[in-house]
Order: sequence, then structure tokens, then C-alpha cells
Amino acid sequence: MIISASRRTDIPSFFSDWIINRFREQYACVRNPMNFHQVSRIRLSPDVVDCIVFWSKNPAPMLKKLDALKDYMFYFQFTLNAYGQDLEAALPAPAVRIQTFRSLSERIGRDRVLWRYDPIIINSRYTIDWHIRTFRFLAGQLCPYTEKVTISFLDLYPTIARSQKGAGLRELSFSQKTVLAKGLAQIAHSYGLKIAACAEDIDLTSCGIAPASCIDGRLISKLLHCPIDAGKDKNQRRECGCIQSIDLGLYNTCQNGCAYCYANHNAAARRQNFSSYDPHSPLLCSRIMEADRITERKAASCRDMQLRLFEG
Repeated sequence: MIISASRRTDIPSFFSDWIINRFREQYACVRNPMNFHQVSRIRLSPDVVDCIVFWSKNPAPMLKKLDALKDYMFYFQFTLNAYGQDLEAALPAPAVRIQTFRSLSERIGRDRVLWRYDPIIINSRYTIDWHIRTFRFLAGQLCPYTEKVTISFLDLYPTIARSQKGAGLRELSFSQKTVLAKGLAQIAHSYGLKIAACAEDIDLTSCGIAPASCIDGRLISKLLHCPIDAGKDKNQRRECGCIQSIDLGLYNTCQNGCAYCYANHNAAARRQNFSSYDPHSPLLCSRIMEADRITERKAASCRDMQLRLFEG
């Protein structure tokens, strides 16, 4: 079983005590995003959790807590852009996050800290030339501390399209995507970085960019020194290359304040949810209610031990 923590919110940045407590107690509860009172209880013991994939823009609060995860394999998807506060209102300065990236990599290894440069946004301030300059600078800073960068272009998700357009955000044209893709690929390769594109509906292989698998079965197998048996995650977009995982997050809880965020679509709900945060609750930013229907989620390791024994 692969745990995602989380596509729905920045758990390492804002809820690090909660996630550490969940793995110490070896279970968590998660609300169904489409049915509030449907709750899954998920076993989190090391014998069934093959890998944890953390997603964050500022995992600094996790750095001193990683020893609590010594019985688990994990890696980080670390998003590091250099937008201003007009798009990323509450993030530390890029220099601070670059140092956090370096510290995390030095702690767990450069193969377990993957750089994300996304989403790519074009407007009058953040032009193609700006992205080329910024990406080159960041690649030079981060290349000793990671092996791979994943890019993606802004998507206007239906649930928040109105607010995104209100912030002046627009999707890129095909020509803008291809021009940028070629430039970013050239820079990445010059710094010895692999580069992939996350869930894009255009083929960028001719630009030197492979399709991404952010929850990556091949990487997890490599880290575990064991094959894993996991299929494509059918709950993600068709273009997504991720394998199956269970997400522990809750929408409308992230406090990074990003204008383009797909995971926050209701400001009042975000404030209410965050005010309900209890690091000791089995649910993130919520408590078990009388009306909740709790079911035990089937949990099993994806490790293909028979194949491992055969290869041995």
C-alpha cells in the first residue's frame, strides 16, 4: 500500500505533528471527499505501508521529525517555484526554501527529494523569459541535491476556474508550452537532471521530456530493493502516470495561499477546517461524529515477494 500525504493539502508544512502521530499510532481516518460522513479507517503499520509520498512546498517542520518514520520508506515531492506573493502569498522566501531542500536531501538522499517546478504560469510578470531565467537559477542551486525535476502547466480546474480567472490566470497555448518545454529540457539536461511532465495532454517527448509518474512504481521498487505489484491510479486523470495510493489529506485546509491552488475552493471552509485542527485526532482537521459511517479500508503490501525470492 502506498500512502499519499497529500495531493489535497500541504501536510508536511502545516500538519506534521498530526502525520507523525498517525504513523506512531499506526492508523488514520479519512473522509470521502464526495460523501462527508463516509469515513475510512486505514491501517498504517510498516508491514502494509510500502512507501509514503509526501507532497510539500515547505517541509521544514518535518526535518526534525523524520526519525519517527525510521521504519518506513518515503520520499518527497518538493514544489519550488520562485513566484512572488501575488501568487504564493504565505510561502517563505525562495532562498529559505532552497536551504530546506538542501537540508532534506542531505538528510535522506538526493534520490528521495524530487523537485517540482509547477504549475507554470504565464502573464505579464511571469513571462517565458522569466521562467527560463528562474528555472536555470533554481536548477543550478538544486542539481547537487536531486536527480529529477517534474514540470506541469497551469490547469483551470472547473471548481476554481472562476477564482483563477479573477486572479488573471490563463492556460498556456500549445506554442507557449512547446517553447518553454524545449528551453526547460535543455537547461535540466545541462545540469544532469532528468525532466518529466505531470499529466500533460500533449506529447513532449520530442522536447526531451518524458511523461511523469509522481507516485512512481519504478522509483519505489528501487528504494525498496523489491518489485511491487500496483496498477495505475484510476482516480487520477487519464494522462496521470501514478500508481494506486491512498491519500490522507483533506481539501480546503492548506494555508500556503497560492492563487492557483486546486485544493482550496472555499475560503470559509478552509478557515473552519483549519480551526478544527487537532494533532491527536485520527481525522485531519475534523473529529469523528455520531453520523459518520466508519469502514475498515483493506490494507495489504504491494511488494511482490515471490518475484523477489525467484530473482534471488
